[in-house]
Amino acid sequence: MGRPRHVVLWWPHWGVVAATPVDGEPVAVWHAHRVLACTPAARAEGVRIGHRRREAQGRCPLLRWESADPDRAARAFEPVVRAVIEMVPRLEVGDPGSLAFLARGPSRYFGGEEAMVRRVVEVVSGTGVAPVGIDPLPGLGVADGRFAADLAARLAAGRGSSFFVPPGAEATRAFLAPHSLAALHDLAGVPADLVDLWRRLGLRTLGDLAALDPADVVGRFGRPGVRAHLLARGDDDRPPDERVPLVAPVVEHAFEPPIHHADAAVFVSRQLAEQLLGGLAAEGRLCTRLVITAETEHGERSERCWGRSTGFGVASVVERVRWQLDGWSRQQSLTAGISLLRLDPVEVRRDTGMQPGLWGGRTQADDWAQRAITRVVGLVGEEHVRVPAPAGGRRVQHEVPWVPVGSIDLADPPAARPSPSEGSPWPGRIPGPAPSVLHDPPVEVSVVDTSGAVVRVGGRGEMSGAPAQVDGDPVRAWAGPWPVDERWWSGRAHRAARLQVVTGAGRLLLLEVTGGRWWLVAEHR
Repeated sequence: MGRPRHVVLWWPHWGVVAATPVDGEPVAVWHAHRVLACTPAARAEGVRIGHRRREAQGRCPLLRWESADPDRAARAFEPVVRAVIEMVPRLEVGDPGSLAFLARGPSRYFGGEEAMVRRVVEVVSGTGVAPVGIDPLPGLGVADGRFAADLAARLAAGRGSSFFVPPGAEATRAFLAPHSLAALHDLAGVPADLVDLWRRLGLRTLGDLAALDPADVVGRFGRPGVRAHLLARGDDDRPPDERVPLVAPVVEHAFEPPIHHADAAVFVSRQLAEQLLGGLAAEGRLCTRLVITAETEHGERSERCWGRSTGFGVASVVERVRWQLDGWSRQQSLTAGISLLRLDPVEVRRDTGMQPGLWGGRTQADDWAQRAITRVVGLVGEEHVRVPAPAGGRRVQHEVPWVPVGSIDLADPPAARPSPSEGSPWPGRIPGPAPSVLHDPPVEVSVVDTSGAVVRVGGRGEMSGAPAQVDGDPVRAWAGPWPVDERWWSGRAHRAARLQVVTGAGRLLLLEVTGGRWWLVAEHR
């Protein structure tokens, strides 16, 4: 039978489209001090995706900054989804700016794939969601399999057109072969460390990976390697016995009386998601496509199909319910309250898991922590719950700040990924391992030499004497000092010196002196 033909629509720089800039205005959307999307005017000045905020500002001083807002992007993409769903009864919505559907039915109805794509372009253009001065149309890719269609859509978006990959396994493999291995990570979620390992082994393209013997791949790289190898060859990334969705229960909740606030529906959706995903997890399965349906007592209805290749978590389901209800209420004046909320898992597959690293991976404690955080969010709201996330910085207080829980995916927390500070230009930062206790704010301490005088550090890092005691605790060993001179160009300059000390009680202390006063910044117990 062959692999089914897929159509993928991908809109580059969608975060900027959602920010609605004016004609010719240089605008960039950023997150974690890096550019995620930018307008043509900003790109003409040399701003690129991935630039740090300071570098982008240096290239384009008039650049207007907009912080990344997934809710805003999803609301702005809602008219596109509503337009395409009029011609395609069931489609899969990915991240805002991307959707996919099977080509067989619509292509037969409209008289071929080219006619179908032209019709999609017409209905999307008719929505008028792209302001003047923004890339006018998305890219559409048509190919055998989702991965090849996704890659074709990226190529088409760069040219502002559509890209058709001829049907057949040989044509698909020939199309994929010259592309970089980075596509596996960017489009299919293959671990970045695995892609980097292949590069260091001399593999540069998907064709190089596809040429490897499957037995060698499974023996050396395990399940993640096998999946990536299948994608590089243009084959389906799921075994044949999993192409047919497994049966899964539909969960729903009828509101009596109907509710008029979306927050109440979002709160109930968390309970429904826990019920649905908990039952699937108990059977070793996960949901990769989910239809969310909301109805009012007057028969008004909103139905969307959401997709996530790695499987939905409770937080991701709740997030998509909020996006859908918010977009529905903005696009349509509802005449009655919501009377029904339904979650229908239309694609369920076996949870084959992920191969953990040498030093372990996700544990039961992680799952308990996620459930506890989810429960607290349901009680007090996302805006009142913060979690630690690696960010990078020269000072230990800046390396792991507290961020809103809505800004990360609890199923894939930042703590489970390499810290952004690794490989980043942070001269003067404390090398690993990180201290186990961070004092914020720092605690003032007394550091004296053998004569009982306070130890002082000069402007060039010279010390008045060797440290002998810290708050009366004798010093067994010490290292430093290391001068710190930050933000000297601004009014928030910070000049200090760091000192590492091992005390007689066995404590490893990180001390900092500024303005003649010593502070305990962090310690390792």
